[in-house]
Amino acid sequence: MSDDQDDDIILSELSDAELVEQMHDDLYDGLREEIEEGVNILLERGWEPYQVLTEALVAGMTIVGIDFRDGILFVPEVLQAANAMKGGMAILKPLLAETGAPRMGKMVIGTVKGDIHDIGKNLVAMMMEGAGFEVVDLGINNPVEDYLDALEREQADILGMSALLTTTMPYMKVVIDTLVDQGKRDEYIVLVGGAPLNEEFSKAIGADSYCRDAAVAVETAKEYMLRKHNRMSA
Repeated sequence: MSDDQDDDIILSELSDAELVEQMHDDLYDGLREEIEEGVNILLERGWEPYQVLTEALVAGMTIVGIDFRDGILFVPEVLQAANAMKGGMAILKPLLAETGAPRMGKMVIGTVKGDIHDIGKNLVAMMMEGAGFEVVDLGINNPVEDYLDALEREQADILGMSALLTTTMPYMKVVIDTLVDQGKRDEYIVLVGGAPLNEEFSKAIGADSYCRDAAVAVETAKEYMLRKHNRMSA
């Protein structure tokens, strides 16, 4: 019997543990249909939607995130993995809403006014969803009003702003200053990112953190949410 029979794996014949392991591999390889099938099989076997999300999808995307951070995977592969994750999420989202599953937190994200670059932002949004956050993506070219309206409407925990041009970077300060003026700055964790930014700039404009890439954004958001939960339960 040869070892290259991978194509013949029948997901429904795998044990729960084997199936979850296989789903991690399939996520890594960006196989959307297999992920959708795996999610449905686990649900049919009586798994709670939240358990499927955390053990099969989030755990799988964590591996993708680590290898992206370490330069083993690159943007195209991560986008494929995130797309496969989206397939699974589409099945789980309505079920999670019904069961009132705990969530990591909620993020509003968008590229700032005057800037139409969105690959980095899209990657952050996908990786955040992959980590179990709820993400509201405002797209590109966002004036201050769009951010503020969305933060309020969505009762978000985190504001993520992205800029790829040195000319649009200063607009992030406009948004943060407006939050300060309205007395709302402390209500949100503000994360900023984009190629021309750095830690110094993020401090100068009053953001909470500069995130070098999507993997760092996820780790940073998790840390801040943990601190927030600890403060609230203290």
